[in-house]
Amino acid sequence: MDREVITTPGAPTPMAHYCQGIVAGNTVYAAGQIASDYKTGVAPEARQDPAFPYYGSDIQKQARYILENLRGVFEAAGCGLKDVVKSQVFMTNLADFYYFDQVWKEFFPSPPPRTTVQVSGLLVPGCRVEIDLTAVKPGVERRVIAGAATPTPMAHYCQGVLAGDTLYAAGQIASDYKTGVPPEARRDPAFPYYASDIERQTRYVLTNIRSVYEAAGCNFADTVKAQVFLTHLDDFVHFNRVWTEFFPSPPPRTTVQVGALLVPGCRIEIDLTAVRRHVPRKVIATNGSPAPMAHYTQGVLVGDMLYAAGQLASHRLAGVADEARQDPAFPYYGSDIQKQTRYVLTNLARVFEAAGCSLADVVKSQVFLTDLSDFYYFDQVWKEFFPSPPPRTTLQVGGLLVPGCRVEVDLVGCKR
Repeated sequence: MDREVITTPGAPTPMAHYCQGIVAGNTVYAAGQIASDYKTGVAPEARQDPAFPYYGSDIQKQARYILENLRGVFEAAGCGLKDVVKSQVFMTNLADFYYFDQVWKEFFPSPPPRTTVQVSGLLVPGCRVEIDLTAVKPGVERRVIAGAATPTPMAHYCQGVLAGDTLYAAGQIASDYKTGVPPEARRDPAFPYYASDIERQTRYVLTNIRSVYEAAGCNFADTVKAQVFLTHLDDFVHFNRVWTEFFPSPPPRTTVQVGALLVPGCRIEIDLTAVRRHVPRKVIATNGSPAPMAHYTQGVLVGDMLYAAGQLASHRLAGVADEARQDPAFPYYGSDIQKQTRYVLTNLARVFEAAGCSLADVVKSQVFLTDLSDFYYFDQVWKEFFPSPPPRTTLQVGGLLVPGCRVEVDLVGCKR
């Protein structure tokens, strides 16, 4: 599939090793953007003027700065923000959300599906939000999807968009947007030993997303990518039990711990992408990468697109794999984050090779670090594997599924 790297002087030049965006076929993948000019930290235009403290706010100025820059990236790709079909918003403080959403409405009169979570940190101190967008070219047929049984969003987003054969669903939480967490997603205090909050919330969320799928003419067997944001990783095993009920043949999945979700009491947000069943697909499994312990697959090749599961530096027998640990006998040769990054990317390269691809085919990447102090050393290894870097979103999260793991990498590729 044809591709083009997008570069525009209208958006700040990245300091780190990634590009502003890539056009692959009819889809535009933009790097996650923060309100930094990469010269002064938070850009002056994105700061509240101390002489006029009651005119605007930091979050509004940052959101406007980011969306104007992203608009420049999409215009360079022959698109506009009206062509966005998927959005993810990562905030350092959800108390900013209401004011952020006011600016979002200015840029998106007809809003795309959106996932919003609180993360632990962004790469430039003072930055309060990172926005990750995907769009399709103007000529691609699309339809806004609303599930018959799904609660109407309170905020400014839609439940899903079907663009060509791909369904981009909004991230969903266990809220009815009337009572907070609804009764059917709560454990009954009269029967505290029958099910659990996380199981009830997971079932509620997946039932609602299934309604969105049905409205688009899809089912869960069409899912090609899943991201799961948990507020407590202790919930994972109980979540996974319900997940198995809905996904007998599981999709690739990325699971991280986040700081908070938009409705207090919600413990999980699920973000899914599907491709209609008539598009040829192949489940990817390779002996060279560790077999998953939980209920997911290493990757799915759908047409020319490869959706890989998020990977971390774990082995099912050892926790953090031996090859991903710094040797205590040689403490000055390498570091844990470099060894873990190399282990993760080597395994992902094997997944891509099994699909007839290579890491040169990556069109979208997300990196979840448990400590942004690791970023510089992570990025050194990233350069080894990506001489021509893809768009990237980098976040600090509260935890990963295996203690001691410091990075999870989530990739999407497109065969040339």
